[in-house]
Amino acid sequence: MQPSTNSRSNTHGLALDDIAKRIIEELQADGRRSYAAIAKTVGLSEAAVRQRIQRLLDAGVMQIVAVTNPLTLGFQRQAMIGVRADGDLREVADRLGALDDVDYVVVTAGSFDILVELVAEDDEHLLRVLNEQIRQVPGVRDTETFVYLRLTKQTYSWGTR
Repeated sequence: MQPSTNSRSNTHGLALDDIAKRIIEELQADGRRSYAAIAKTVGLSEAAVRQRIQRLLDAGVMQIVAVTNPLTLGFQRQAMIGVRADGDLREVADRLGALDDVDYVVVTAGSFDILVELVAEDDEHLLRVLNEQIRQVPGVRDTETFVYLRLTKQTYSWGTR
């Protein structure tokens, strides 16, 4: 049997059909949207939408979270830090990911082995995290910091098209 072109399995084994994708898109547009409103849009009952959303959450396909603007919360500095590492990159990435001040860690191919994103209160806080935490992680060989001057676009709408 050929797989449907309208569904895609994710790494958690849950097939995403067109309705699941539309539900995700509705929540991406407004995470506070009611089950009833989503049901009306996708053509299911409110109970069916509630069950589908719960399955997506349980499978780890999506999360429903509040996204904040760090600048309005008193954080003045955002930065991406390129890390060159020695040893097992997965272990180094896991150690970096365990740091409280680190928000995003990805193992990459290219000039850097790992990219780390963080939000800091100010330049002094960024310097402390860089010197006292990131550069102290075993396996971190060197770093290069890219300070954000302006965030022009940030989206979370991937994965449904």
